[in-house]
Amino acid sequence: MGAGIDVILPVLDEAEALPWVLERMPAGFRPLVVDNGSTDGSAAIAARWGARVAHEPMRGFGAACFAGLCAGRGDVVCFMDADGSLDPRDLDAVAGPVIPGEADLVLGARRPLARAWPLHARVANRALAWRLRRRTGALLTDLGPMRAARREAVLALGIEDRRFGWPLEMVVRAAAAGWRIGERPVAYHRRAGGRSKVTGTMRGTVRAVRDMRAVLAEA
Repeated sequence: MGAGIDVILPVLDEAEALPWVLERMPAGFRPLVVDNGSTDGSAAIAARWGARVAHEPMRGFGAACFAGLCAGRGDVVCFMDADGSLDPRDLDAVAGPVIPGEADLVLGARRPLARAWPLHARVANRALAWRLRRRTGALLTDLGPMRAARREAVLALGIEDRRFGWPLEMVVRAAAAGWRIGERPVAYHRRAGGRSKVTGTMRGTVRAVRDMRAVLAEA
């Protein structure tokens, strides 16, 4: 299904998870690893596993996503975390409605397995999703990082945030532009190599929520 689809993987020290992620990439989905300043050899590991590697020296989740978007080559592009919490085999389901033009943006709605999603992060995500539904009318239950859209269309949205507000700003701008937005359920696993930089600690979650609230305030 996914002929020529770039999969943008923002990476910061994910050496332990990358082999598992890259070996599960479906046929036709091309991994594009954007190294955001790793010190554990993540970029070299990605290259050994056949991924195209780009480097973004400006720290920030949004900065890495934007760099990958600019480096992409395909019509349809996917985004997903590279920490092993999301299974690339779910990309077919997420990209499926975008490829034939049935939807403009599809997000993977995470279904946690084995305590994969800390309570504080789940509560924060639900609160933001509720505010987003009220603000935009987009019927989303999760602001998950696995998503698919057309690359040129995403670039045309003019997303400005370069930190953790990037995923939310994408949805806000897409809704304002009249995009057809949907979601598909995806499994959410325990990440490899310890705690998530965002959801794994209260501090990381607060930082992400702060960035996302700033996006909503400016919308």
